[in-house]
Amino acid sequence: MHILVIGGGGREHTLVWKLSQSEQVDKIYAIPGNPGMMQLAECIDTIDIMDNVSLVDFAKKQNIDLVVVGPEVPLINGAVDAFVAAGIKAFGPNQAAAEIEGSKSFSKNLMKKYGIPTAKYEVFTDVEKARAYIQKEGAPIVIKADGLAAGKGVIVAVSLEEALAAVNEIMCDQAFGKAGSRVVIEECLIGEEASLLAFTDGDTIVPMVSSQDHKRAYDNDEGPNTGGMGAYAPAPVVTAAILDKVQKEVLEPTIAAMKAEGRKYIGCLYAGIMITTAGPKVIEFNARFGDPETQVVLPLLKSDLVDVMLACIEGRLKATKVEWSDEKAVCVVMAAGGYPKSYKKEDVISGLAAAQASGAFVFHAGTASQGTQIVTNGGRVLGVVATAPDIKDAVAKAYLGVSKIDFANKHYRTDIAYRALNRLQ
Repeated sequence: MHILVIGGGGREHTLVWKLSQSEQVDKIYAIPGNPGMMQLAECIDTIDIMDNVSLVDFAKKQNIDLVVVGPEVPLINGAVDAFVAAGIKAFGPNQAAAEIEGSKSFSKNLMKKYGIPTAKYEVFTDVEKARAYIQKEGAPIVIKADGLAAGKGVIVAVSLEEALAAVNEIMCDQAFGKAGSRVVIEECLIGEEASLLAFTDGDTIVPMVSSQDHKRAYDNDEGPNTGGMGAYAPAPVVTAAILDKVQKEVLEPTIAAMKAEGRKYIGCLYAGIMITTAGPKVIEFNARFGDPETQVVLPLLKSDLVDVMLACIEGRLKATKVEWSDEKAVCVVMAAGGYPKSYKKEDVISGLAAAQASGAFVFHAGTASQGTQIVTNGGRVLGVVATAPDIKDAVAKAYLGVSKIDFANKHYRTDIAYRALNRLQ
């Protein structure tokens, strides 16, 4: 098979790595790809991932058998629709179904209509009404830009001042551009958060191993929200009983709801879940694999990823066995100093081979080639991943890998998986 992966981050590097393990695969292309993928895929950086016509033309010329769309932006831009219209199999939701991530108000209204547990909320396009609602509800409270904001459009405000400033930042200052012309303001759920990714063919939905992301920039969950500073899997907070509840009360009803709305959902559905004293509630849905969750979930998949993806596309997931390893996985994100605010690019990275030799996988997220050197080219630069039979060893192995890598002003959290480690004490 010839496979095309769309995207160039850590999630896509992990997808390429996992797909390359299938005996069915002869050749993988990545658009645009990144330097870390180059041993596994031919990277094409001359095509814009938002140019559906050029993407389809490329897929036709290269006789692509399966396209895997990584990021949310091309999904919401209708990439899957374009491939399917051309008779090319593509893994991911179509444009109508991807709105579950593209619009937080659509997603919240869907949950309300179909009784899927989530936080109480209201939607606003008027700044004054949004401010009045915040004054009425008090803090802590959560303010979300309605559209896409690269994982950063959510502000958890612990005071009224912070909440009102967040509304100004999103709606008046347009910190997230058009994504903030409408906001969702919701109650702040209290509990422990987990991520649950799931494979679905639109009728059957099969959860992957649970994981937990670390959103805040600094240790002890302090500092601004980021796209994710690390993750581990499985998440002990997602017990067998919790997983069963999420399957019956969230995943299955959501897939049924999307089908009932004429938006049959095929691909990977990501549910961000808060485990509250009243049970699991949905924080958000994403229309694709999470990043950095993918980096810890896919290394634990024992089944052939190509088989599972084709089963989703062809509507036969129910008859497909999806098997997982009992190991634990940890990902530490190495970021550029200053991230998620302004940061420098083009710092030379050293020690990548030494990190791999120490037993870690190194997935590239924001890197570029400069002659014979690899340099930084984004906020989240690398994801250093390790697996082991127990979480303590996986953490130690991941941080050993991190210790081998160097670049100017590197920044990473030193407490990834601390919740899982604390449970062992």
